[in-house]
Amino acid sequence: MTAALRIGLIVNPIAGMGGWVGLKGTDGVEILARARMAGAEPVAPARAGRALRRLAAEAAGTIEILTGPGAMGEDSARHAGFAVRLVDERAVSEPTTARDTIRLAAALVRQDAALIAFAGGDGTARDILSVVAERLPILGIPAGVKMRSAVFAVSPETAGLLLASIARDRDGEVQFRDAEVMDLDEAAIRADRPFARLYGYARVPFERSLLQGPKAEAPLEDAILEALCWEVAQEFQPDVVYVCGPGTTTDRVLRHLGLDGSLLGVDAVCERSLIGWDLSGGELEALIRGRDIRILLGVIGGQGHVFGRGNQQIGPNVIRAAGRDNIILLATQQKLLALADHRLFADTGDPDVDAMLKGYIRVRIGPGRSTMMRVDTDA
Repeated sequence: MTAALRIGLIVNPIAGMGGWVGLKGTDGVEILARARMAGAEPVAPARAGRALRRLAAEAAGTIEILTGPGAMGEDSARHAGFAVRLVDERAVSEPTTARDTIRLAAALVRQDAALIAFAGGDGTARDILSVVAERLPILGIPAGVKMRSAVFAVSPETAGLLLASIARDRDGEVQFRDAEVMDLDEAAIRADRPFARLYGYARVPFERSLLQGPKAEAPLEDAILEALCWEVAQEFQPDVVYVCGPGTTTDRVLRHLGLDGSLLGVDAVCERSLIGWDLSGGELEALIRGRDIRILLGVIGGQGHVFGRGNQQIGPNVIRAAGRDNIILLATQQKLLALADHRLFADTGDPDVDAMLKGYIRVRIGPGRSTMMRVDTDA
């Protein structure tokens, strides 16, 4: 009888809580307290559950889950129907800290886990890398805000598919590669001075269509992009609220309107004036209620995500209120051609909204020019 694959599981319960409330992360006790005061709810356990349910459906009976107590993995695994072996039963902090993640990662290494799957963001990846180094592979279930690292699956479900392919692999066909672990300094982000640092490389199972790439920092086709952003700015209609996502592309549009946006936050514009700056999800929902809205977004280079990476404030309720036809996507042709499989991705956390977004959508690539791109929500 073939032995079950021993998968280590780490869930960072506080990962991603800053996204919907516009805090761009939850590194530090003070920021986490602010997120909770603003109404933030945990997202990582549910996203871990989505990955584990897909894994159970694809490879039931071939997996042994090694994890920590309660919210750090035990709850998500049991709810997905897995038998669980706790490798560290000591009480964890409330809220959990990097020390808890590092301790659990060290225990999984000692117990000879074949791989560590974790639900979190770039900060969680950094903590695990500091213990694991190249001793065993890791795989991120995307649950954070920033997620610039290349260790994350495209979605929780694709993480489950990747894990299942490893569990079924008896001939060594699954390939592994070194992937970047990067992180942004959250204090610099909040000051609109983003700085990404490379912390090292981790081994990850590799399937191009299932694993996201690192966020690309390649130079933009400046002249074309500048002209496109000017054109879009001239098209802003009166009595319409424009919800402007984060990034340098949408920031250029705002600057052509003479406005100083938040760069890495979500802003709202009406009558060519800022009516909301660096909005939380709740503030945005209140502001657009009963209004005619458009959503203006760039495309994350190297990854292709349009929803669910760094713009969680634009939640399912806002997307549903706008409707698919009122989403304005901007990107250079060079950026789109560089994407794996030439696809875009949406990962809103709401299956109905993801289904609404799926399919071909228009992306504007230059003045008077556009192309159609397929939006996927899974592999």
